[in-house]
Amino acid sequence: MGEAALGAFCWIELGTTDLASARSFYTKLFGWTPQESPEYTVFVSGGQPAAGGYLLRPDQRAEGVPPHWLLYVRVSDADVIAARAGQLGARILAPVFDAMGQGRMAVIKDPAGAVFAIWQPLAHPGFSAKGAGAFCWADLSTPDQTRAGAFFGELLDWKLWFAPNDPAGYAHISIGGHPIGGMLPPSARTPNTPPHWLIWIAVADCDATVAAAAAAGARICAGAQTMEKVGRFAVLADPQGACFGVITPASRA
Repeated sequence: MGEAALGAFCWIELGTTDLASARSFYTKLFGWTPQESPEYTVFVSGGQPAAGGYLLRPDQRAEGVPPHWLLYVRVSDADVIAARAGQLGARILAPVFDAMGQGRMAVIKDPAGAVFAIWQPLAHPGFSAKGAGAFCWADLSTPDQTRAGAFFGELLDWKLWFAPNDPAGYAHISIGGHPIGGMLPPSARTPNTPPHWLIWIAVADCDATVAAAAAAGARICAGAQTMEKVGRFAVLADPQGACFGVITPASRA
């Protein structure tokens, strides 16, 4: 897998209250190998970077930031995209900065309230892991699908399309004709749930992964279920509370 296309997802990052425990949990669950430094962990799958992790700062905890997975989008110029996001009604939570020479980034809250990051690669292009244990999809849960579609379409040139046989209204996101994620219809949202992105990790056996996660202290937010032509999937929260999805794609089920 080469570098992500401009506008596509390129990295996932865990912010947690207990990095040592998170390392142990995800290492056992996905077979990831943690490459540790004092402030940041890179999780490797199959010899390739799969994700990152760090300990939430005191100021983040004081502001009530919970353990979470943050989704990154690749851009060519972080300064230009961040400025444009602000003009389009987004809130810039962390203005553009240089991330230790690895890339330039900013953290943004879209106009409907979901948080994501932009990444202009320098030394670090993003994830390159594939297959079981790798990121494979992301879903946006937003109260205003139309507004979100317009915002991301203008900012990142995302295109939305709707399957003609899906009356629920799930919106597929594509870049250059390639699907990268989706936006949930309002009917699929849990009332009062804040807007958010949910990352999905591919696994060889969804049921076995759910059982292993539960045994390791995870909470099962949505138990394993099957969707025709999609696969078998579940939504979990790790022992610190960060939510993520796991899926055995239909092609592997």
